[in-house]
Amino acid sequence: MTETTETHTTPPQGGGYDTYKPRSPEVRAALEALRGLRQDLIHDAFAYRPLPRMAVDGPLTRRLPARLREYAVWTPHAVVTAFGLMAVFGTGVTGQGDVTQLLSGFLVLAPVLLSMVRPGGAFWLSLGSTTAVAVLGTSWGNWPWLPGSFISHLTVLTVVAIRTRPRTAAWMWLLTALYGFFAETFFGWGHYSTNTGPMLVVSALLLLVVAVWHIRRTAEREVTAQQTVTMHERSKRTLLEERTTIARELHDVVAHHMSVVAIQAEAAPYRVENPPPELERAFATIRENAVAALTELRRVLGVVRAEDYEAPDAPQPTLADLDVLLANVRDTGLSVDKTVTGAVRELPQGVELSAYRIVQEALSNTLRHAPGASARVEIGYVLGGLGLRIVNDPAPAKALLKPSPGAGHGITGMRERVSMLNGEMTAAPTDDGGYEVTVFLPVSLASDGEA
Repeated sequence: MTETTETHTTPPQGGGYDTYKPRSPEVRAALEALRGLRQDLIHDAFAYRPLPRMAVDGPLTRRLPARLREYAVWTPHAVVTAFGLMAVFGTGVTGQGDVTQLLSGFLVLAPVLLSMVRPGGAFWLSLGSTTAVAVLGTSWGNWPWLPGSFISHLTVLTVVAIRTRPRTAAWMWLLTALYGFFAETFFGWGHYSTNTGPMLVVSALLLLVVAVWHIRRTAEREVTAQQTVTMHERSKRTLLEERTTIARELHDVVAHHMSVVAIQAEAAPYRVENPPPELERAFATIRENAVAALTELRRVLGVVRAEDYEAPDAPQPTLADLDVLLANVRDTGLSVDKTVTGAVRELPQGVELSAYRIVQEALSNTLRHAPGASARVEIGYVLGGLGLRIVNDPAPAKALLKPSPGAGHGITGMRERVSMLNGEMTAAPTDDGGYEVTVFLPVSLASDGEA
């Protein structure tokens, strides 16, 4: 006997399946809007959000004396308070008595001051104070916003809109319109002049300006963030390009040494009469390893080689070629002097190549950033390595050529070469407005002795 199991789905309580049908886009948009209203003007209405002080690092405030800058930070608070006092003075044109005018002045000033600490609550307080001032007032015109309430409510709308999101400004404007139409419809009898229309027009213009300001600030922040990311990516790409360039240049140096090792290992057994088999096998192994390393080196170079890369026809330059470089630089109009201290000796080819490239890049920076200036190249051979110092004077005021900003990769390339050799480097402006690059490339004593 086969037992059949039936599965029954029980509709959720509180209605059938029709209750859980997907809502239309219009309904979802309305619910989302009401959720935003609750979040902005109900739940967070009285959240404590003090008005921040103004930054004094702008082009104008930076020039103020230190004493004035201490007070300039309170400029936003002073401006808001000033508009609040204008609203207080506006209560004096309604013909109220002294006590009533004092109470009305306090009612229009309180929401303005509250907007600096609790912006959401200030809006509701402004609507309430508008009603209270209208009840206390004796003017039969300007309903429902008396002059003081008019200024106060506009100030609150503007301050709260600046300090919140554009969505909150839209809700405040809509609630202001509903309040004005309600007050005019049910309590506007006996008043020969109503001002809900002017209030909505003026507030809409102010809120539109604030919304444009918000959009611009948001766009500026996004652009700044994107520029930061772009600069970071550009720096990483520049670093990789410099390292690739260094790898290409050092290929010739390393390949030369590996070729010499392979040739010497192959020729060594013929220089010894009746060499033992163990020696021949050892030299054969050395030669095989050298050839294998050279093959792998060429394969790696093929990976890092750019599409437009062409292998150099001449050997990589060394410090012995520095005079030719300086002569070419002088032909461009740059006055450059060279000073050599210490006992000149041959250094490892990697050190020689890096030192040449560092001097070349430093002089190129001088040509770009300080045209018409003079430069000095100092080379010091010391016991532990090689010291370099390239200094240029500031560009003359009446230089024929204007400085070129350049790509900004020169310092990065120099630092990479120095870091590769475990050296030290400093690059900074001089006191007289020039620029100085100081480098020390260590060389072990064993390398000195072999050289």
